[in-house]
Amino acid sequence: MAVDASIHLPDDLLARIRARAASVDADNVFPEQDLAELQAAGYLSILVPAELGGAGLGLADAAALQQRLASAAPATALAVNMHLVWTGVAKVLADRGDDSLRFVQVGAVDGEIFAFGISEAGNDLVLFGSDTDAAPRPDGSYAFTGTKIFTSLGPVWSQLGLHGLDASDPDDPRMVYAFVPRSPEVVTRDDWDTLGMRGTQSRTTELHGAVASPDRVVRRLAPGPQPDAIVFGIFSVFEVLLASVYTGVARRALDLAVEAAKTRTSKKSGRTYSQDPDIRHRIAAMAIAYDALPVLVESLAADVDDLVDHGALWFPRLSALKHRAVTMAKQVVDEAMLVSGGASYFTRNELSRLYRDVLAGMFHPSDPESVHSAVAAAWLGPLEP
Repeated sequence: MAVDASIHLPDDLLARIRARAASVDADNVFPEQDLAELQAAGYLSILVPAELGGAGLGLADAAALQQRLASAAPATALAVNMHLVWTGVAKVLADRGDDSLRFVQVGAVDGEIFAFGISEAGNDLVLFGSDTDAAPRPDGSYAFTGTKIFTSLGPVWSQLGLHGLDASDPDDPRMVYAFVPRSPEVVTRDDWDTLGMRGTQSRTTELHGAVASPDRVVRRLAPGPQPDAIVFGIFSVFEVLLASVYTGVARRALDLAVEAAKTRTSKKSGRTYSQDPDIRHRIAAMAIAYDALPVLVESLAADVDDLVDHGALWFPRLSALKHRAVTMAKQVVDEAMLVSGGASYFTRNELSRLYRDVLAGMFHPSDPESVHSAVAAAWLGPLEP
């Protein structure tokens, strides 16, 4: 890790977050104390330039820190991810000469919590379409009406970055990207009762004419794939930071498996399982699977930071990164459960929680179908009509 973790995520803070993770999961609550401590440490502004009061880190640095945070509390890391996505998008745009999200950077330093309001039930267009209505108003503001799902940070966000469709001109519909504050027109349902990642409290959000002021309307784009930097920014930062969280989960599972192998003793041989050839092979396979991911995450994140132009390969590479991280993490957690034995099946065991948490990865964009479709198109060309 190039970044100094002792500054941004010190061991004592990480230990306190880890100590709270089990009760947050069991009680199905938002980790407010984690957020308060991270905010006090300046963690929520790590991607904001130093001249604006942030830490001035790059996406590669944030990815490394998020792996570390996820190893202590995956749900806390995943929740914080969604705030970091918007500060990361602001950085991607600013690095390319666009300061339209400067208010996000300033807001993050001032204590604003930004949530990610893109996902909608059944909308597999994701960034390229929306079932949320964006109604233009005479003053240049927009009123949003619709339902967003998986809105992490549900109980605590202060600003929601979202998109909707302005269909007021049937001949020129527009995807509108904007930010709305909490208001009576925004209803956050208390409906987050899930198998894992319970601390994210990614609740459903109802928008009943929630208004984005003119200065918070940041893009009006034609529906469908677009070369606009905000689309690239959202996709790149989202996929890199998701991959980071699940890579961190895998690392924690691997560490727990090693610990179990060194402490469990075989009645048959009288030796610890770390001396059992089958267990050694299993842990070696876990380590081999894990080892490639931190390097790949760092490489692609650094390419975003350095404005590398991968052209049409950016989207398949980013989506494949997320897919690879999730499938690898699930494989490693599965193997760690076997190494640790029946004790890991009890809910009080940390591996039991990791086993449930890692399953959330399959529901984040990009899903396996879209990943394979994008990669196939990159190598084989588009499907023939």
